[in-house]
Amino acid sequence: MSKQLLTVPLRQSETDNRKVYIETFGCQMNKADSENMLGLLDEIGYKETSYIKDADLMVLNTCAIREGAEDKVYSYLGAWNKIKKAKPGAMIAVGGCVAQDAGQALLKRAPYVDVVFGTHNLQRLPDLVQQAEQTKAPAVEIWQELPPDLPELPVIRNNDITAWVSIIYGCDYNCTYCIVPYVRGREKSRAPEIILKEMQELGQAGYREVTLLGQNVTAYGHDLDSAIHLGDLLRLVGKTESIKRIRFITGHPRDLKVEIIDAVKEVDTACEYFHIPIQAGDDRTLRRMARGYNVDFYRKKIDEIRSRIPEAAITSDLIVGFPGETEQEFMRTISLVEEIGFDSCNTAAYSPRPHTPAASWEGQVSEHEKYERLRFLNSVVTDVALKRNQQYLNKVVEVLAEGKSERNDSRLAGRTRTNKIVNFSGPASLKGQLVNVFVESVNPWALRGVLNEEFSIHKT
Repeated sequence: MSKQLLTVPLRQSETDNRKVYIETFGCQMNKADSENMLGLLDEIGYKETSYIKDADLMVLNTCAIREGAEDKVYSYLGAWNKIKKAKPGAMIAVGGCVAQDAGQALLKRAPYVDVVFGTHNLQRLPDLVQQAEQTKAPAVEIWQELPPDLPELPVIRNNDITAWVSIIYGCDYNCTYCIVPYVRGREKSRAPEIILKEMQELGQAGYREVTLLGQNVTAYGHDLDSAIHLGDLLRLVGKTESIKRIRFITGHPRDLKVEIIDAVKEVDTACEYFHIPIQAGDDRTLRRMARGYNVDFYRKKIDEIRSRIPEAAITSDLIVGFPGETEQEFMRTISLVEEIGFDSCNTAAYSPRPHTPAASWEGQVSEHEKYERLRFLNSVVTDVALKRNQQYLNKVVEVLAEGKSERNDSRLAGRTRTNKIVNFSGPASLKGQLVNVFVESVNPWALRGVLNEEFSIHKT
């Protein structure tokens, strides 16, 4: 797949063709950070490789949101050390949320790591790599806060059809289970004119869809001098030439203003898709999570969306087995999933994380019970998702063709405006085009159909 490079002049000769392999764990923000890492390392002569044994530099971009994800980091590093030993001069760098949290202590468990950098000083990666190269000693640097002026970083994108654009970093909420504010810091919005410039560059480069990113994307703009919110930003960037679709994830229900919903309705390129994590369907659990709303508040947000945009898809995040959660409280989450009719949900068993109050609370739910609840929740989420997808059966949908299907090379795959995956037959030349697909069958995870050129889909 071709890649689009938006960068500044190289620090070293482009003939210095060392290779870097990056493995990314976690959310879309981490994926976007990895694209920035590729851009930064390109400036000092590192070109991406998809084969780790060819790499002169191996970078692990980590996630700390779940305990299992952190354990996975050290498992990977142990395997990478064997590769490093087999290739003299090869180096290992660790960034992302685990690195931000562990800092120097990461070297106690993995003393063979050469570079440790955090989420707040991503721009320092090339300097730290060069320091480690020159000194032959580990280079560790963790900043506790984002810099006052957010640097604009080069980027090499791993997709030539869709792109991520970060618009706000960090989170100001203090949910009792969440490590994100500790490892990502407090909210800091990028200036709208800088975001618009990046969008325009993407349009000029031929990108068709952009997803606006943030740990709390719906809070965008509250920290800027000028009064602006996400709805205003959608209106500003919504007319970017060549960009046919704009999405945003992930937001907090409290910050989902009606004005944002209205902007999605009125801006032609804004997609009718909302990811709004509720986390639990019980008021006591939500209060103990410090989410700042109750179930009725969340219901009203859903009503505000569906009364304005009936066709909108709504997805959510759910946690089961939160400390002290009773069976009855868990069943209220089940009931809410059925009542709201989510198009899909990201689900997880509660995982105690350092620096969070809930990790030390009494009433920790047993692992067996957590995973039994998760299994039941997933079965309900799947049933509800299938019912939601059945509304597309025997209808024509607009699909952005993104390339070959992962499951069948003879078919293409893409997504609807409501973020539904669609598999369909068609020539590879359709990649990057908006096409009409007649939906012949559905399952809980995707739609399947055939090209239908007789219809034209327009946003109403």
